[in-house]
Amino acid sequence: MIISILAILILIFIDQASKFYVVKNFVEGESLPIIGNFFHFTYVKNRGVAFGVLQNKLFLITFVGVAAVGIIGYYVFQSVKKEEWVARIAYIFIMSGAIGNILDRIYRGYVVDFIDFRGIWTFVFNIADVWINVGVVFLLIQYAIEDKKREEK
Repeated sequence: MIISILAILILIFIDQASKFYVVKNFVEGESLPIIGNFFHFTYVKNRGVAFGVLQNKLFLITFVGVAAVGIIGYYVFQSVKKEEWVARIAYIFIMSGAIGNILDRIYRGYVVDFIDFRGIWTFVFNIADVWINVGVVFLLIQYAIEDKKREEK
């Protein structure tokens, strides 16, 4: 459990440090091309959730986020078995990303987004969002492992 908590804290630190860098070095709307017109750092204040949904619903978004982190945390530390290490990694990433964005909403009133892959889509996101997506991929892997075990039985 201590290793899980340490991992969560490290992932949150990486997220928050990246956002701190952007806030201190960019003006809102400023964009820095990194790879041609494909990848930019673009400072955006997101007052909603994924893809800008629920704009300006700070209390609702924060409340739901904190509740979700609490439920996931309880589940991970009470129910996930030690041999289900892939699931544990998944939930560590998901919780870290959720907490990183919750911290932004609480302390800034918005989430700092800056990763801008213009060559793929028009949405700008952040490291916390990456953590959540990595966690989802690990969950899919865990479910595939469980399905294979069920098939073998």
